[in-house]
Amino acid sequence: MTNEELEMVEIELLLEGIYRYYGFDFRDYAPPFLKRRIWNRVRAEKVESISGLQEKILHDPSIMQKLFEDFSINVTEMFRDPNFFLAFRKKVVPFLRTCPSVKIWHAGCSTGEEVYSMAILLHEEGLYEKTTIYATDMNNGVLTYAQNGKFPLQKMQLYTKNYLAAGGKRAFSEYYTAKQTNAAFHSSLTKNVVFAEHNLATDRSFNEFHVIICRNVTIYFNKRLQNRVYHLFHESLIQSGILGLGSKEGIKFTSIANSYKEVDPIEKLYRKIQ
Repeated sequence: MTNEELEMVEIELLLEGIYRYYGFDFRDYAPPFLKRRIWNRVRAEKVESISGLQEKILHDPSIMQKLFEDFSINVTEMFRDPNFFLAFRKKVVPFLRTCPSVKIWHAGCSTGEEVYSMAILLHEEGLYEKTTIYATDMNNGVLTYAQNGKFPLQKMQLYTKNYLAAGGKRAFSEYYTAKQTNAAFHSSLTKNVVFAEHNLATDRSFNEFHVIICRNVTIYFNKRLQNRVYHLFHESLIQSGILGLGSKEGIKFTSIANSYKEVDPIEKLYRKIQ
């Protein structure tokens, strides 16, 4: 057995142990992502092997929590990829205007920047009052951060630039108050937001939605888990509902590809047609 083969055995045993003991299922995450994050934790804990890390994790829940945080993907920003939000304004908002009420699911919302972005967009389009946004993530820590609504003030210059490129209609600074080193966003932006834990790898559908946004999350999953998640989204969308994915994601090669029509192929917006 080569060192690489032994490494994969150790990783599989670690993930199986985590699933059996803690109930967290990372077994279908993409191998390169797993390998990178696991070795970072091996070095941080000053053990010599993945097997050594497994022993520590199974006997010390605090080490498991650290690896859980390592596996959480928290790379995000407000109005990230502005053209996505611009396309949403132009091509999805007209559909939402025809709905008596609107339910939007931000799956894998991380620290909430995209949730606040969507709330601002809907507010400007006169749709926020009839909308409920469900913001979910497997990591309760990032959900708490998102609910707090405070983001580093130093990032506001970038976020303002993104906002304007996304078709923003006001001064971005109207949506927050500067407090020391933070920008505290107005609580009115989250009055219609429900923050909740949800694990895409293990949990089921919990509602029917007009829109599901899950951007730059499934790139960390293997094909089997990607397929599970896309089926979960499919059963959670109403007929004619909208699915929004990240720039490196898509449903083209999945078994449900024919169930969607492209609304914007570049910005990865799809409409459920069957």
